[in-house]
Amino acid sequence: MKKLLCALGAVLILGACSEGKQAAFNAIDVTGADYAKGFTLTDHDGQPRTLADFKGKVVAMFFGYTQCPDVCPTTMSEMVAVKQALNADGRGDGDKLQVLFVTVDPERDTPAIMKSYMAAFDPSFVALYAGSSEQLTALAKDYKVYYKKVEGKTPGSYTMDHSAGLYLYDPQGRLRLYARYGSSVESLTADIRQLLQ
Repeated sequence: MKKLLCALGAVLILGACSEGKQAAFNAIDVTGADYAKGFTLTDHDGQPRTLADFKGKVVAMFFGYTQCPDVCPTTMSEMVAVKQALNADGRGDGDKLQVLFVTVDPERDTPAIMKSYMAAFDPSFVALYAGSSEQLTALAKDYKVYYKKVEGKTPGSYTMDHSAGLYLYDPQGRLRLYARYGSSVESLTADIRQLLQ
């Protein structure tokens, strides 16, 4: 009986340890997911880009559009604050964070507009766009991203409904986390620090 209790105690302790490891991240752990494994897009300078271009950095990838009234600028502002928090201890970890902004509104988001939009937040942030509507549709499907044009009063005044989370890749280019919109700067910073370790 004593051996059984000891064995049961060991199992409970090991279980608690493994649960602690699983709960280490604030964002949703999607390690090993069979989607969102990479992309081939064009950046706001007209250069072709893939996920491999950012190896060695934690990549935070967000889908949005420059005329978004709230969600997109809020998310980009939060990522500026995350970068500042990562640099606050003097180790320069903020330089190991790469923010990518993928437009779901290529009709209005020209490369020049996207470059200016990124510069308003941080010049190191990179905006990306798909080469065609078919490529954007395929990319959104692979990333499980929703987007839809919502007509306005005039042809150019439409808005875009879209998913609003961040995909986080580790420095080896592996998809690790999905952070929902509204995640705090503190929780994102803590998760990114862990991915950098």
